[in-house]
Amino acid sequence: MALIKDAVHIWRAPEGDYHVEWAASHPETRVSVDPLGDLGALQAHYEDCAPRMRMTGLPVGRRHQFRLRDQHGNEVVAMERRLGMQGTPNFRDFGGYRTTDGRHVRWGYLYRSGQLSGLTEQDLSLLSSLNLDLVCDFRREEEQDNSPNRLPDVRRPRIASLPITPGSNNAAFAGGRLDGGGRQPMFDFMVDINRDFVEAQGPMYKQMFQEIFAQDDARFLVHCAAGKDRTGFAAAIILLALGVSVEQVMADYLLTRRFFDPRQEIDRLRVKYGFDSEEDEAIMPMLEVHEAYLQRALQAIADYGDVNSYLADVLGVGGAERNELRRRYLES
Repeated sequence: MALIKDAVHIWRAPEGDYHVEWAASHPETRVSVDPLGDLGALQAHYEDCAPRMRMTGLPVGRRHQFRLRDQHGNEVVAMERRLGMQGTPNFRDFGGYRTTDGRHVRWGYLYRSGQLSGLTEQDLSLLSSLNLDLVCDFRREEEQDNSPNRLPDVRRPRIASLPITPGSNNAAFAGGRLDGGGRQPMFDFMVDINRDFVEAQGPMYKQMFQEIFAQDDARFLVHCAAGKDRTGFAAAIILLALGVSVEQVMADYLLTRRFFDPRQEIDRLRVKYGFDSEEDEAIMPMLEVHEAYLQRALQAIADYGDVNSYLADVLGVGGAERNELRRRYLES
């Protein structure tokens, strides 16, 4: 009848409300949720007989930790995973995960998101509180020029431009490949993009690791336009290098489904790629996240022998580098 420590999920909505979900080994397990620190007047809204609650009234300019405790004394201390930025919906901390040797990735050091060009003043205040040292931008150069990121003026992080153009995007749909094809042509293209991340984009992901290693204990953000494909692969290989299981890496990858609404992005994508006459359903796979996408990348990695071989041989992250990553970003 215990709280399951790896099943706690916390996220912040753009308006500032916190949502907390958990799971327990028995439905009658009682769980309390308390934010840490002196936070003033709060309101907690528990749902009857449901393993979730909503909390209002927390200050919006910084992050908060929460302690979940069951009646048996089991407890979990965690932060919100989605930070509730108003101008970029898929901004997440990808810390907190358990590694295969029982350690945990540190909260507050590893972030992932979509582009930052639409950040509000409230977002910039929250972003400033994260004390980022490094931002790795995987967008193509024209994407960066057309939608420049907004960043705090104080303690501005170093920007590493690491443009990735998988699968020759500019010519991918020349010749009407989408015409009358329904969803499948785009779905297949997205699967192939993830193979391309592994087989052709190694130099940029290798440089990402070099940028991370260049700053001591860097707090960093990896991002692209939507924060799901180029960024999703980056977060996956970082977590794998830290010793997080493939199953947990996939679960983090699929969280984009919760926070990123493809239908709100269709108009932007039509303009970006010139998809003027295609049906929505033919375009949707480019905006979606599917297990098959990342699974194709993992299959391509397996062609190098295993994850560690790929990290060492292609990305320059051998045993010494993996140990340094784990020293920086894991806690017992």
